[in-house]
Amino acid sequence: MIIDMHVHPGFYEEISGDAEEIEFRKKAMGWDLMSKFPVELTRTQMKFSGVDKLVLLPLDLTTQMGGWVVSNEEIRQMMDIAPDLFYGFASVDPYREDAIEVLEYAFKDLKLMGLKLNPSKQAFYPADSMMDKIYEKCIEYNKPIMFHAGMSWEPNCLMKYSHPLNFEEVALKYPELRFCLAHFGWPWIYDTTALILKYPNIYTDTSMLYMDSPELFLNEIMKKQLGPLWIENNLKDKVMFGSNNPRFRTARIKRGLDSIDWRPATKAKILGGNAVKFLGLEDKCHD
Repeated sequence: MIIDMHVHPGFYEEISGDAEEIEFRKKAMGWDLMSKFPVELTRTQMKFSGVDKLVLLPLDLTTQMGGWVVSNEEIRQMMDIAPDLFYGFASVDPYREDAIEVLEYAFKDLKLMGLKLNPSKQAFYPADSMMDKIYEKCIEYNKPIMFHAGMSWEPNCLMKYSHPLNFEEVALKYPELRFCLAHFGWPWIYDTTALILKYPNIYTDTSMLYMDSPELFLNEIMKKQLGPLWIENNLKDKVMFGSNNPRFRTARIKRGLDSIDWRPATKAKILGGNAVKFLGLEDKCHD
């Protein structure tokens, strides 16, 4: 199974009926040039690129901006509309007084599969003590976390909060908490590499900000900057396919990864096998 672990579903027609909400999403995320499209277009694109599932990521900016960039309920709605295409994560603003109640509802009632947090956009350091109750709730429900890490194009989004080394204390304090440092923590790819080597519970994904083509950029990172055999010999179990759709299309990042001359077994892990493990789906996928 091929899984894109990093998709922001801000413009599906089925959850884009409110013009003010769309403008909020564009303003919050810097998505000014994007517009609505139907789920069936995604279905066609996924079939063309050979991708089986997309993991949809919301974002709660209640205390920072007064709203959501797609809500937990909208993620559940998309999962119900196309259960064959979508997995869905929750989000919560850590500064909310009812943060744990929001998370409890998302995991227990909405049956969402993990948690999306963006320290840069939500303005918190990952090791802040206020996060403990959130991490403990994720452990209680065995839910992984997708963290934004590294640079972001989004406005009002400080990189200092999401430097990869800020997550080390979390990994040490909560070894049973699986989490992903998205975007390979770019531009701090060596710091991310050190963390995923050292800590069994840290993963990363491939949703990096290519500036030429996916093929050139991903080969430069994966085969030159990291060394030709680093992924094959040491990192193949910790890297997941992620696109950062809609900023970068799923098919383009998949095309870039397909261009890399990894062994078939390595590519299978990166394109889906590691995500299955991260999401806790091993039993379901073997049924």
